[in-house]
Amino acid sequence: KANPEFDAHIYKQRHLVENLFARLKHFRSIATRFEKLARNFKAMLFIACTLIWVKLK
Repeated sequence: KANPEFDAHIYKQRHLVENLFARLKHFRSIATRFEKLARNFKAMLFIACTLIWVKLK
């Protein structure tokens, strides 16, 4: 049965975000919150996202 409330575009965007979080969990320092300072944690997030982005290209 077709779902009239289903929005394929939103579903695709949500799927991308969920996949990003799944890949970020592979980085030990992010998954365990190894970095206690917010600035260091944010830097690790940027590094991890960059590595994920480079790997996809």
